[in-house]
Amino acid sequence: MEILIRDLLSSDSTPYNLLLEADPSINKVNRHLSKGKCFVSIYSSEIVGIIIINEKNTHENEIVNLAVLEKFRGKGIAKKLIKYAVDYSRNKGKKSIFVGTGNSSLNQLALYQKCGFRLDHIIINYFIENYDHDIIENGITCVDLVMLKKSIINIKGI
Repeated sequence: MEILIRDLLSSDSTPYNLLLEADPSINKVNRHLSKGKCFVSIYSSEIVGIIIINEKNTHENEIVNLAVLEKFRGKGIAKKLIKYAVDYSRNKGKKSIFVGTGNSSLNQLALYQKCGFRLDHIIINYFIENYDHDIIENGITCVDLVMLKKSIINIKGI
């Protein structure tokens, strides 16, 4: 499967269907889009994945949104987007990259760790304090934000 990764262009329709799968808050999604760098994965002229990277500070970036269309999951697209984000951040002189996900996001927690991220810290009650409705995944209420970090100094690949 030939996947192209490129910037989200102004001529592209913003793939809110994907973005809202990763974060159900339209306000947060729009804030990330306005502040971050957005890349899409393309297969056969269709946007099948998306990632948004924000600059945390001079040394760190953060992946704030990552999603792949359901019918394309399990094909390595998310890993390619993560590798792209790591390479992009390294080329910008960053020393590490963060990603956060819910305590109930079991598949995402596994994916990030497979890509070399390590558990860094937990923001207790993040989803209770920042969302006006319950988020339930895998039969678990999403309560805490689990932050993972990857050092990207002199590391090749993922």
